[in-house]
Amino acid sequence: MAAIRTAVENDVPRCAELLRILFSQEYEFTPDVELQSRGLSMIIHNPELGCIFVAEVDGVIQGMVMLLFTVSTFLGKKVALLEDMVVAPAWRSKGLGALLINHAVDFALREGFGRITLLTDSDNNPAQQFYRMQGFSQSQMVVFRKLLD
Repeated sequence: MAAIRTAVENDVPRCAELLRILFSQEYEFTPDVELQSRGLSMIIHNPELGCIFVAEVDGVIQGMVMLLFTVSTFLGKKVALLEDMVVAPAWRSKGLGALLINHAVDFALREGFGRITLLTDSDNNPAQQFYRMQGFSQSQMVVFRKLLD
């Protein structure tokens, strides 16, 4: 069905297109291809920051997910933030998202990470159900942000 692999620089335009779809669905974000392309390239060229996995079907990227890396002093281990999980609309509910998540979790386990954390919109019930089906549980933590622009 699909091949999951690590993204390379040539994948940036398609990944930015998928992010446009994702960010168009979210309340807090507005798509900006230039900014998204810059961020994707930053991760691809600095693997110590994280990794981006893409799902290809017949040579076309139809989904992506990224893991960004940090350290938990509580766990005394590396941990990851799962970001930008998106599957092209025509490929949703066909198992592609589960393949991406499983690949990311397997990577984190192999690399000795102690936790994966993710955020989703509070009213995005389909995404919350999907993540629960993948073994994630809802935290009681509350997200705060301060933009530094």
